[in-house]
Amino acid sequence: MSAEATNPATPGSVTGPAARWRARIDLRRLGRAALLGPATRDRLPSAISHVVDAHRAHYPSADLEPLRRAYVLAESSHRGQMRKSGEPYITHPLAVTLILAELGAETTTLTASLLHDTVEDTDVTLDQVGEEFGSEVRYLVDGVTKLEKVDYGAAAEPETFRKMLVATGSDVRVMSIKLADRLHNMRTLGVMRPEKQARIAKVTRDVLIPLAERLGVQALKTELEDLVFAILHPEEYEHTRELIVDNASRADDPLAEIADEVRGVLRDADIPAEVVIRPRHFVSVHRVARKRGQLRGCDFGRLLVLVNEDADCYGVLGELHTCMTPVVSEFKDFIAVPKFNLYQSLHTAVARADGQVAEVLIRTHQMHKAAEAGVVALGNPYAPPPEEHAPADGERVDPTRPGWLSRLLDWQEAAPDPDTFWSTLREDLAQDREITVFRPDGGTLGLPEGATCVDAAYAQYGEDAHACIGARVNGRLATLSTVLRDGDTVQLLMGQDPASEPSREWLEHAHTPAARIAIQRWLAAHPTHEEAQEAAQETDGEPSAVLRPVAEGPTSRPTTADITVDQPGATVRLAGCCTPVPPDEVTGFAVRGGVVTVHRVECAAVERMKSGGRAEVDVRWGDTTECRVTLLAESFVRPHLLADLTEAMALEGAEIVSATVEPPTQQRVRHTYTLQLPDAAHLPALMRAMRNVPGVYDVSRAQTPGV
Repeated sequence: MSAEATNPATPGSVTGPAARWRARIDLRRLGRAALLGPATRDRLPSAISHVVDAHRAHYPSADLEPLRRAYVLAESSHRGQMRKSGEPYITHPLAVTLILAELGAETTTLTASLLHDTVEDTDVTLDQVGEEFGSEVRYLVDGVTKLEKVDYGAAAEPETFRKMLVATGSDVRVMSIKLADRLHNMRTLGVMRPEKQARIAKVTRDVLIPLAERLGVQALKTELEDLVFAILHPEEYEHTRELIVDNASRADDPLAEIADEVRGVLRDADIPAEVVIRPRHFVSVHRVARKRGQLRGCDFGRLLVLVNEDADCYGVLGELHTCMTPVVSEFKDFIAVPKFNLYQSLHTAVARADGQVAEVLIRTHQMHKAAEAGVVALGNPYAPPPEEHAPADGERVDPTRPGWLSRLLDWQEAAPDPDTFWSTLREDLAQDREITVFRPDGGTLGLPEGATCVDAAYAQYGEDAHACIGARVNGRLATLSTVLRDGDTVQLLMGQDPASEPSREWLEHAHTPAARIAIQRWLAAHPTHEEAQEAAQETDGEPSAVLRPVAEGPTSRPTTADITVDQPGATVRLAGCCTPVPPDEVTGFAVRGGVVTVHRVECAAVERMKSGGRAEVDVRWGDTTECRVTLLAESFVRPHLLADLTEAMALEGAEIVSATVEPPTQQRVRHTYTLQLPDAAHLPALMRAMRNVPGVYDVSRAQTPGV
């Protein structure tokens, strides 16, 4: 796939009637200025002229000297390095910095952006960055610097994101740089192998896009969505592109006609306003097409009305609802009740006589800037306020630490391993709506939509919530499984018995990572009697023998590969908690009846058995033959998903031994499949095939917590 094929054009770039539409902030320019070599000490290099122009548009009096010095250091450090596209590497930090400059980032962020890859890819050290540019720039560069795979192995990516999120908790500008960095990398992803494009696109979809949404950076989020759409769903992307092009070639434009009518209404009402047409981006058009079927002219964009004052927003709303035909069910007030990502706007819709409906967004110019650039539009949120606005207690006011980020930083500390952190992060970020519930003392708790009293207990009390015995919701007794609604008042009832403990059933009602991780940790530390009995069994190791593991179920054919175990006469059983297959690194433990259980070395049960004094038994894979493995698939709800998923497994030669599909939650479904494979070597290909089924967003090896 070429770079052009993975970079969809915005609807606003189509020629014809659509050319008069005003697009959202245009971040697609790469700023390919000529690289002229070292600059003189007192002149700005020509290569950063695009960045300087964009920066001065937001900060006319900004000190540009740090940018000059940062570019000189970055260019000299990266000199000789090339991108896979064949361009000099310096074009990448330049492009990333231009994206941020156009969004309105302040000078410190742009300085760090120019240097964001120097520590990772050159001989420049963090100490040198700090000495030359100060502690803030040093912190930002450190925050976006990846951890080395040589040190962290497969855990490098999740641990890098963990490090980045922790850094974001102290300075949100870290994530601003990372989002712009990923956007430019996605724009130029066409030079990569298709499988690498897909892997990067999926991480972008599952982690970076939700983070851009939560930080309110819609200009980055929408383009990232389109780029991911083009890579992961090329046929649907191409169909959507054709719909947009066909609409742009229409002789009439109903949305433009409604825009003219709106301008007339506001002119007669003497309300100064700018009325523009906002084309929907590709993913938005695709969603509308799936929702409504046949698209009409008004479905390809929305009207944006920009005014000067908050009060004018409501004045515009009143005039439109008085002089035109409103669709009252479409009204939403995000000014009185802003979204958790800084977004403020009035949403409404008006209908034409022919039945076409135009959606209308009403906001001030400042609201529009915040809607497009989110936290980037805050400038430097950590600069000390003017003396007359300084907080009385002397603490720094931080508008960039929303509740969702605080909760994420809290639960990540308890995540026991990189895999748990990575899977939980994706699941947490998929919860894109937030509610606020009130405590009896007047305090509030921010929770994701669908949260229960169990989640509220752990949000308020942490691990002390193990002693929770019930709740009152809006004054009435309620079970801990009760789903909370926005605005509810929740009083949590705590038991006095120090032996109080959480129920295993609580996991079914825990919606937040903090609650699930705390409950799972307690259950792992307090195994049932049966689990404790198995963990307590020990036998002495003896010389080795080659044995065939016992097959489970009525079939007599082998279900796993050969295993060599240092204990003659023992029966081998593969642990159901982690279902090891070749070439997994494995270890064994002897249990009752002369049985040796084989676990993957990273299985949670291994550490528990070791800490309990259990002696390990040396086990090794023999000849690779058939194997049985349990896989966990997570997907969105859509028609025919199961049929497509089972077909993909069958095409890879997998036989389904058993399957469990949990009831949908928040339009997401978890599937568990036990599969028979003709050869363990086919497992990676099988998991790739399952991940490629539309609607499936993750496939992983089963790992039962606490087993």
